[in-house]
Amino acid sequence: MSSLPAVLSAAGASPSPSPSPSGSTSPAVPSLQDAQESATNAASWVEQNWSTWLAMGLQILLIVVVAVALRAAVRRAISKLIDRMGRTAQSMDGSALGGLLVNAERRRQRSAAIGSVLRSVASFLILGTAALMVLGTFKINLAPLLASAGVAGVAIGFGARNLVTDFLSGVFMILEDQYGVGDVIDAGVASGEVIEVGLRVTKLRGDSGEIWYVRNGEIKRIGNLSQGWATAGVDVTVRASEDPDKVKATLDEVAEKMTKEEPWNELLWGPIEVLGLDSVLIDSMVVRVSAKTMPGKSVTVERELRWRIKRAFDAASIRIVGGATAVEDAENAENADPAAAVAAPSVYANADSPQTAATAPIVTQRPAPPAK
Repeated sequence: MSSLPAVLSAAGASPSPSPSPSGSTSPAVPSLQDAQESATNAASWVEQNWSTWLAMGLQILLIVVVAVALRAAVRRAISKLIDRMGRTAQSMDGSALGGLLVNAERRRQRSAAIGSVLRSVASFLILGTAALMVLGTFKINLAPLLASAGVAGVAIGFGARNLVTDFLSGVFMILEDQYGVGDVIDAGVASGEVIEVGLRVTKLRGDSGEIWYVRNGEIKRIGNLSQGWATAGVDVTVRASEDPDKVKATLDEVAEKMTKEEPWNELLWGPIEVLGLDSVLIDSMVVRVSAKTMPGKSVTVERELRWRIKRAFDAASIRIVGGATAVEDAENAENADPAAAVAAPSVYANADSPQTAATAPIVTQRPAPPAK
């Protein structure tokens, strides 16, 4: 007849301890056979899954190595492309076409901005894809994650649509080279010199020194006054009785002299042309003078040209007028009677005249109080 411990051991259960006299139970002590079975099961589980672990580790390591190598290669390729763009722009500085383009510093800034944006986008795409592949290696279902990310992206897009619009507008402005630092632009909502170009906000320095912060999404049109070339135009108004040939000869002399002097010969990208009569009025005529100048220097050339024309016309006894009204006022002032501005004597100046007495206020006589 087998004993009770032998039966319990055959059934896979350890014998329960007998209750102590005090009524407390002592913890069960595993037997050597139980420990051997646990170790055997653990070793069997490790033996069955070590190949899966090794494959997952190697796969994750391969994904990380490929992502890092691809990211480094793409960033290096982008940097080389930006450097090549900069060297090509520097080689064109001395050519005729290079004069029509923006300066080297602006091209360098634009290339750096484009390279920074491209490198950031490439890093985000490569590392994001690698992270999703690592999660897929752990047998994680990515469908709910991607769906949640899609829903969150749509919600953020609706809530921050103005921010997305500003960002996309800034990216296209940089890529299309619509303007850069140092350019003078008219953005519709504000105008001035560009002091900083960002992906969301553009900073402009106004004519009075104020700084405008303009969101890129609000800029609907851009007038760049610093790209290519500018036009300096001066309208000269003279009397209709002046000799047009004399006026044109004087203007040609001023234009030829200014074109040959420094620094105006560098600011002028073409000869100063007398275009002829722009308009003819009853007592005056307008002569148009125009010149092609360096970008941003048209106002400077116009001021100097007006200065020279005024001095040349004074030397040639050609009078500059402001229009028909100014001519008529000048002629009337020359022929006017000096005594016409003196007022006639008035009878109201005499205090004893009947007119003065008639204008005096009527004083009401109060009745005298009755005598007591």
